[in-house]
Amino acid sequence: MMDVSVIDTAKPDGRIADNIVYFARALRKAGMRVGPASVKDAIEAVLAAGIGSRDDFYWTLHAVLVTRHEDHPTFDEAFRLFWKSRELIEKMLAMFSPVAPDNREKQKPRAAENRVSQAMFEGHQKNQPPREIPEIEVDARFTVSGNEMLRAKDFAQMTAREVSEARREIAALRLPFDTVRTRRFKPDPHGAKVDPRAMMRAAARTGGQLILPKFRSVREVHPPLVVLADISGSMSQYTRIFLHFLHALTEKRRRVHTFVFGTRLTNLTRQMRHRDPDAALADCSAAVKDWSGGTRIGDTLGEFNRLWSRRVLGQGAVVLLITDGLERDDVAGLSEEMERLKKSCRRLIWLNPLLRFDGFEARARGVRAMLPYVDEFRPVHNLNALGDLCASLGAPASRQSDPRLWIIDGQRRAA
Repeated sequence: MMDVSVIDTAKPDGRIADNIVYFARALRKAGMRVGPASVKDAIEAVLAAGIGSRDDFYWTLHAVLVTRHEDHPTFDEAFRLFWKSRELIEKMLAMFSPVAPDNREKQKPRAAENRVSQAMFEGHQKNQPPREIPEIEVDARFTVSGNEMLRAKDFAQMTAREVSEARREIAALRLPFDTVRTRRFKPDPHGAKVDPRAMMRAAARTGGQLILPKFRSVREVHPPLVVLADISGSMSQYTRIFLHFLHALTEKRRRVHTFVFGTRLTNLTRQMRHRDPDAALADCSAAVKDWSGGTRIGDTLGEFNRLWSRRVLGQGAVVLLITDGLERDDVAGLSEEMERLKKSCRRLIWLNPLLRFDGFEARARGVRAMLPYVDEFRPVHNLNALGDLCASLGAPASRQSDPRLWIIDGQRRAA
């Protein structure tokens, strides 16, 4: 690891190529798709463009090595750690130096920090000589398993290995087979209503000599599931794992419609039908043009209500709205569009990753404008939250997810 300001590519004994190779290896271990061809292109790009400043060097590597929008946080954190040894040395010295206890409020962990740190120091940990560890017996009757810890861990703080395990857990989620009654009927010998048309058709086969009673019952179908997912910059650390969850929903349930939005609305229903999740996410990445940008919730919901609501919100559809509610524009139109969306569906569930914080309060303008029109208000930051969501789709709304609790609490605090 070295500081970019001291790199001299003109020296014959420079190590810039070796450091780029090591940097690409760390990115690969952190979960990015970086192959030998990309490493070769990165070295040639740096040698051709030169290193005028740290920002020039950053964006030169970024243009070659980052091919997916969701990989930007991982690259940013890896570049910060790998090419700035001064900050890293200061952190290591602080770990081993006796200092007074720090009572300041801890900063929010960076996105992909655990994955990058694990990839950076994995080689150093392997080269350490084995140490004799004393055998200790621990009574684990009242402890939790590693699987339970993984299910409670925030998606943004998972390592690359934990993200892979989380994907397998998401693929194994059980979805309830909830049904809604329709206006149509189906033949049923044990039905409560007489089916006159079926009786007449059966009698016509015998020339009207034999008329037997036929019965029918109301047909029940699985309601459509419509997902509106926020892919703005504030949600970027959760975007990829959310897309894996949506792909699992599409595989296990019929009539799942997936839409993503940032500054514009994009329909990803066709891309999500691909059997391979990696290929499906690659198609989604190519189709979306506003990854990790701003947020225009009101405008995008208005576009959905105008162009798509009548197509996909029939037969008692359930809408999953995944966003943090941090609206950039005026919230006057947001309230109107949320009210229209609420009246068009049978159930509107808002999934907000900000609920992972114990001190969360509904103070943002967008959050306060949206809460009155949702049926449930749930967190969506770990596997436990996704499991609770799947279980709730086939059950009545619980008291804990009632949005009125947040509305009443916010009014009380304001007063």
